[in-house]
Amino acid sequence: MRKSSPIIFLLFCITSLLARAVDIKSVGVPYVQNYTKAMYQSGNQNWSITRDEHGIMYFGNAQGLLAFDGKYWQQHHMPNSLIVRSVSADGKGKIYVGAYGEFGYWADDNKGVLKYNSLVNLVPAKYKPINEEIWKIYIDGGRIIFQSFGSIYIYSNGKMNVIKTPNPYLFMFKAGNRFFIEKVSVGLFELKDNKLVFVPGSNILGPSGVLSMLPFQKNKFIIGTAQNGLFIYDGQTIKPWANQANDFLKTYQLNNGALIAGKYVAYGTILNGVVVIDTAGNLIQHINKASGLQNNTVLSLYTDSEQNLWAGLDNGIDRIEVNSPLYFYFDKTGKFGTVYSSIIFDNKIYLGTNQGLFYSDWVPENNNKLFQSFDFKLIPGSQGQVWELTLQDGRLLCGHNDGTYQVNGSTITKISTITGGWTTKKFGADKLIQGNYTGLAILRKDVLGNWIFDHKVEGFGEPSRYVEQDSKGQIWVSHAYKGIYKLTLSADLKKVTSKVYYDSRYGLPGSYNVNVFDLDNRVVFTSDSGFYVYDDITDRFFKYTQLNKKLGTFATSSKIIKAIGKKYWFINQGRVALADFSVPGKLSIDTNRFSILNGQMVQHYETINRINASTYLISIDDGFVILNDEDALLPNKISIPQVLIRQVENITDKVYIISEGGSSLNDIEIPYAQNNIRISYSLPYYKQAKIKFQYYLEGYSRQWSDWTQQSQKEFTNLDQGTYHFKVRAKINDQNVSSITSLTFIILPPWYAGKPAMLFYALLLLLFYYLVRYYYRLKLKRHQLHIHEKLQREKEEFLKQEAIANEQHIISIKNEQLQADLASKSRELANSAMNLVYKNELLQKISEEILHLKDSSGKKLADDQLRRIQKVIDEGMNDERDWNIFEKSFNEAHENFFKKLKSDHPDLVPNDLKLCAYLRMNMSSKEMASLLNISLRGVEIRRYRLRKKLNLEHDKNLVEFLIEL
Repeated sequence: MRKSSPIIFLLFCITSLLARAVDIKSVGVPYVQNYTKAMYQSGNQNWSITRDEHGIMYFGNAQGLLAFDGKYWQQHHMPNSLIVRSVSADGKGKIYVGAYGEFGYWADDNKGVLKYNSLVNLVPAKYKPINEEIWKIYIDGGRIIFQSFGSIYIYSNGKMNVIKTPNPYLFMFKAGNRFFIEKVSVGLFELKDNKLVFVPGSNILGPSGVLSMLPFQKNKFIIGTAQNGLFIYDGQTIKPWANQANDFLKTYQLNNGALIAGKYVAYGTILNGVVVIDTAGNLIQHINKASGLQNNTVLSLYTDSEQNLWAGLDNGIDRIEVNSPLYFYFDKTGKFGTVYSSIIFDNKIYLGTNQGLFYSDWVPENNNKLFQSFDFKLIPGSQGQVWELTLQDGRLLCGHNDGTYQVNGSTITKISTITGGWTTKKFGADKLIQGNYTGLAILRKDVLGNWIFDHKVEGFGEPSRYVEQDSKGQIWVSHAYKGIYKLTLSADLKKVTSKVYYDSRYGLPGSYNVNVFDLDNRVVFTSDSGFYVYDDITDRFFKYTQLNKKLGTFATSSKIIKAIGKKYWFINQGRVALADFSVPGKLSIDTNRFSILNGQMVQHYETINRINASTYLISIDDGFVILNDEDALLPNKISIPQVLIRQVENITDKVYIISEGGSSLNDIEIPYAQNNIRISYSLPYYKQAKIKFQYYLEGYSRQWSDWTQQSQKEFTNLDQGTYHFKVRAKINDQNVSSITSLTFIILPPWYAGKPAMLFYALLLLLFYYLVRYYYRLKLKRHQLHIHEKLQREKEEFLKQEAIANEQHIISIKNEQLQADLASKSRELANSAMNLVYKNELLQKISEEILHLKDSSGKKLADDQLRRIQKVIDEGMNDERDWNIFEKSFNEAHENFFKKLKSDHPDLVPNDLKLCAYLRMNMSSKEMASLLNISLRGVEIRRYRLRKKLNLEHDKNLVEFLIEL
């Protein structure tokens, strides 16, 4: 967002300047970041540089205006593809540019896209056409000054004033709040109130041309000429300035200049890069192609608010981190190969490489010389792989592929023939223990204090990469490839008396990549799973949980190097951190200022040596780095600028830009049919750092996203509504920026827009009237239907009432019939019981007759008995009784006999009688009386009846007849 937060950015600039105003050192060169033509995809030459209020860098390039926001490069072409010679940002959203015959400004249009606006049309007609390059642009409050070799154009309040002279100009300079310009062959002039005033005595500058003029101390100015050196102008007179850079600037032709932190001056040259001098005239730095620049011809210089020195080159763009505590020396020629170890001793710097041991003179504290230069030479006889350089009791030892050497200035003396001296540690007061290709060796001092080989330790022949002694005197050895050994030596140190090999069986995460180091007088073990410690009681290894938690991502470090006091260097996969254990219970880790070193050190052979209390020498692949810890300990809080939302693109059908930033980046309206967008964002932070972003789309996301290095996000199939996109950045996993917001609106689809809503309203109104008409029509029909329904219901009610009455009558009749049936059932039962009683009586009479006697006491005659018995039998078998019973039974049990006869036609009358009696649930005795048979006869008849009825064995006969 190009217009959202200039105040915040200004505060960021001020705090950055105050926090990082370090002294520039003269050893090595500052870190140089190269932006090649292949990276920015534009022209070779970069003629001018500026930075806007949001931190975006702009470059006057051979192919137009080039913009860089820390992530994305953007090319803006001038009319007729002109070369941009000059560029200047006014801090209010406008980027002024000058080219051949053209000048104006770039600003956002209503869509946030940077568009060019020419000011040439404001130039009075008498000064047209403009057939010259615009070389300088300066912002002076409300006026903008454009300068060519023939004219000065002053744009103010919408008008253009022109200052023209018969003598051609060279270049204009802004020094503080004053403006100076040189007229060729005349001298230096100052611009005052749109008039040029001659500077007396400026003819001393000579004919070579003034190419730089900068504020210098109080009310003074430093003037730089192309070939006549530097001059001081105190407001009255101009005098030559004797300094260490004069001859250099004369020889290599000064071309431009810039102030650094108010106390250094950088000069770009045509032939030999950049030099930096201090206010005393001492040459502090020289940075050229041999030390990191892409090109020795410097066309422009610019110092940003973070004291980065930007160099526009004849081929490329470079950023020089002059305020970094790290200074580099690179072997661009490949003279000494890959550096495995480095150290400073006895005013010499030594580099142990894969090709041998090299040295050069080291001048302490710079000794008022121009600047520290190096001329590395190979020490004779040292050819081959150097593994280690270590200083032991004032003697410098070199662990070499061919053995171990003592270094004496520019010569070496072999003290051990045992190959591969990887690591050498102090072992008691007057001995050293060395780990090598074939085990361990002991070195001792001779009478002169020199180290000499004593003996090889017997009983152990494994390659020993790292060696440490614990508090109990036990020796821990890290195998060069696999596992850890714990050794106990004999009293004379000549042989191993105890050897234990440890791997995953003892709690280690594995056998490979396990190393041993001393951390604050405690032996610790590194691994890919974190740090481990050894427990004597259980003879096992356990995770060093407290340390692992506090180290974070550096818990998997593969190497520890002691710094000073309770500070230690941790190396993890090429990344470097300095951990401070000084405060008990608190561990502070610094990684930010060492991120430049990431990936530049030789893996597994990283070395960092302390030169003095505040300076470290760090080996890197093709050279070394000097770290000044005093500078590094200056306030390290990074002030982060706001994230810039650089571009909003539509990606629905084909990709096109909705907005490129600017004030229009709020309340953007996007058609619903184009509701797939991509938002690109960046952080205008240019130092080497690991930058991550986190975003949140309010109205779409549930929570903030994970931190990621991706600097753009796509959102697809967004529903209509208002969205608020929020994004923030984090540097080196520590410092978090404030939130940048973007509001955009996904418009409703065509069928939900205002015209559609109006159409829907009309339809709704029409529908209302149609519904109203239909309702009234339906109401009339409904009333008619209700009337008809009431009539039908009335008729139906009357009909139902008649039916109910009829049913009531039938119910009464049924009740009467039921009552009659019950009465007849009772009569039937009474009739049956009467028959039973009659038959029982006749039976008793029959039995009593047999006992009757006449008057003489004799039994009655048989014929008399037979006649009486016949009468009794006729009474018991009288069919009239059955007929009456049958009639009564049929009245009570309608169709019983018909259905029984129909289903079982083979039943005889006696069977029917038995069925009737059974149906009435009479007892066997009663049935025997009615049938005039014995009880046995009843059972037999029942059995025969079951046969005729084909009843199952478990089926009750009486129940069957009742159910019939």
